[in-house]
Amino acid sequence: MAIPRHTFSASLLGRAGLKLPFHTSKTAVSARASAGYSTDRDAQTDDLEPPATRLTHVHPTDGSLTMVNVSAKPTTLRRAVARGRVQLHSAEAFRLVRTNALAKGDVLTVARIAGIQGAKLTPQLIPLCHPIALSDIQVRLKLNGRDEEGGVVEIEAQTECADRTGVEMEALSAVAVAGLTVIDMCKSVAHAATLTDIRVVYKAGGRSGSYSEAPSDKEQ
Repeated sequence: MAIPRHTFSASLLGRAGLKLPFHTSKTAVSARASAGYSTDRDAQTDDLEPPATRLTHVHPTDGSLTMVNVSAKPTTLRRAVARGRVQLHSAEAFRLVRTNALAKGDVLTVARIAGIQGAKLTPQLIPLCHPIALSDIQVRLKLNGRDEEGGVVEIEAQTECADRTGVEMEALSAVAVAGLTVIDMCKSVAHAATLTDIRVVYKAGGRSGSYSEAPSDKEQ
């Protein structure tokens, strides 16, 4: 049975917490030592504070950038939802999008496909993101407003995977690329269009647990 949108079953959340020490386990350090790799740096990180108290992409002893080692983490089900919006600031552009009359074609469909592609390309766009096996990407766009107001294109992306690290960046990338595509499709008639309010509104799975954005006054 499919998990309802924006919810996560208690049994899955129970399996989402990490059981291993931060960064790298002693076993992983020993394995690298036996393979001939330097382990001094790894050994220094084992007894430091957990990642919740610091930036995990910055090494705690020398400040250098590092790609977080997730090999010791268990594979768990993870989900993220991100949202954003394109403010067209053009009544003509909004009308053309709504009536599917722009010369470049169907804005919302092209942007939706672009958002899906953007999620899949996240590790190529964000240097320290891990490549993960995405199992589901959903991108939704809807128009909000009236022609005379210029209107807004609301964007939502949901990503899901069973992996060792989360899918928040993939959801954010999907929203960003979908929004940029809307602007590209409309730029001939919406010169002042802006992409704004991109953020994670929901995530579940992993060591840090679940997060939900507080509802706005309009949603309450």
